[in-house]
Amino acid sequence: MCGIAGWFDKRRNMKNEMPVISRMSESLARRGPDDSGIVLREDICLIHRRLAVIDPENGAQPMTKPVRNGNITIVYNGELYNTAELRDELSAAGHRFITQSDTEVVLTSYIQWGESCAEHLNGIFAFAVYDESQRRLYLARDRIGVKPLFFSRYSEGLIFASEINTLLQNPLVEPVINEEGLCELLLIGPGRTLGQGVYRDISELLPGEWATYNGEKLQRRRYYTLTAHEHTESPAQSVEHVRSLITDSVERQLVSDVPLCCFLSGGLDSSIISYIASEKSRREGRGAIDTYSVDYKDNRKYFRSSLFQPTPDSDFIGIMSAAIGSRHHGVTINNDLLFRSLKMAVDARDLPGMTDVDASLLLFCGVIKEDFTVALSGECADELFGGYPWYHNRDILFEDTFPWSRSLDVRRSVLKSGILPRGEEYVRQRYLDTCIHTSKLPQDSPTDRRMREMFSLNFYWFMQTLLDRKDRMSMYNGLEVRVPFCDYRIVDYAYNLPWDIKAMHGREKGIVREAFRGLLPDSIIDRKKSPYPKTHDPMYFKLCAAAANEIIHDHSSPLYGIIEPAGVEAIINDPERISSPWYGQLMRAPQILAYIIQLDYWFRKNRVRIES
Repeated sequence: MCGIAGWFDKRRNMKNEMPVISRMSESLARRGPDDSGIVLREDICLIHRRLAVIDPENGAQPMTKPVRNGNITIVYNGELYNTAELRDELSAAGHRFITQSDTEVVLTSYIQWGESCAEHLNGIFAFAVYDESQRRLYLARDRIGVKPLFFSRYSEGLIFASEINTLLQNPLVEPVINEEGLCELLLIGPGRTLGQGVYRDISELLPGEWATYNGEKLQRRRYYTLTAHEHTESPAQSVEHVRSLITDSVERQLVSDVPLCCFLSGGLDSSIISYIASEKSRREGRGAIDTYSVDYKDNRKYFRSSLFQPTPDSDFIGIMSAAIGSRHHGVTINNDLLFRSLKMAVDARDLPGMTDVDASLLLFCGVIKEDFTVALSGECADELFGGYPWYHNRDILFEDTFPWSRSLDVRRSVLKSGILPRGEEYVRQRYLDTCIHTSKLPQDSPTDRRMREMFSLNFYWFMQTLLDRKDRMSMYNGLEVRVPFCDYRIVDYAYNLPWDIKAMHGREKGIVREAFRGLLPDSIIDRKKSPYPKTHDPMYFKLCAAAANEIIHDHSSPLYGIIEPAGVEAIINDPERISSPWYGQLMRAPQILAYIIQLDYWFRKNRVRIES
């Protein structure tokens, strides 16, 4: 796992641009602390920062292979989970390999299949290939969008990178946002429209998309989208199929030449992954696996059950760890440190994010990195298998809006009157675009049609926010976190499961529960869905309230003239007035104040200008 970047401009000699190129490389150092490399040609530079996981001795990048008409060079960020099968297939086609790295397999796949190479890959990746003979750049991103790839195109060239901040190291990319970017930040954030880089001149390659650039023309093509197919298996066959797909995905992602561990919250998803990892380790004679969980100081003291978070994780972690015999490590986060890490989380994400939910993951990953380089996590099962309450409450399900942000009233209450007058229209159109382009079958029932729309909304919006969070907070610490539920084979299968099978026995993730019943403790199988833990200590709210209050009365703040002080003060004085969350299940009064803190810091740090 790594960080990549590059700059292609046929009218510019890259050898004269080393100061800028060096700054771009250095900005990715946290993603790739083990090694660095730069390839310079007259019109292009390719930059790589490496976190060594597979074949540490021989997988250095940029990697070049000679072909008949010239060299082909790759910079690659990711992990390939069908490396062995592809290597065999490519070897049979006459290709020879000199390393065990998946990078060489991806590069050889491009040599063999050209632009369609991404369609042969099962993994999480973003990569760039430069073909000297054609003087052409090829970019590709994995089907699900686990690994990021941003770019900025200008009249003479194109700059790309794993992170927005890397693009901003180049003076050709200015930190400017327009009305559309403000809508993303203030009315959709911390979510983002697919392909949106928030800044005026920054875009993101879409999940399941590749692009080519020849110095003049940028061509883009989606090679993967959610596609409706008829489901022909019985409920019993479906249960077996789900168990097989999840088990195979987890086992493929346990391959590593460096230490590997698992996140374990005591919830269904992380418990399944930890169970499969433990069983494989036992079969191979490698002994107990290591598992990690996160909590907050005094959280049990202040915990209050809610619809979204009915039980604390601590009640279940011990049960699961004992069942699989893992060496478990509990990480407890101090609330003062959590507050002080809000700005670091912006540094990691390049944008305001999920506030303390981001910051806690960043701190958690930092502790894990002290002993491990790779971890497996249970993200995305909820989006794919109907784990959220909005799948099961028919009033919310059929409400014609984003289910995790059903109203803009709270957002409007903290914005000055007249700000973004077309904002509601902008958000509404983003929602409609997703529903309109959702693939359906003529025979789908009204419920199944809506469930497909809900799947698309979650897959292309809410899940992308969580994947971005997981990548940024982990890679900021040089920790690679893999997400086995994001295997595209699982995604395709889950998308086409009829709702009565997916929600078997009327339960969220019902089919997943049945797939692993008898293998995990019943208390884990039957546990009600509970999200990533957040702090309940009122101390955290007080810290956020004091900082937000200072910002709204600071005339030098970039938010002055945007944020309405009276609206923020109302939240500070009566946090319980927030009846619906800002975003998702976890962003309520403390997190709204923390988001304002992150916005202020982001504007100041990056000297962001608003286009008039």
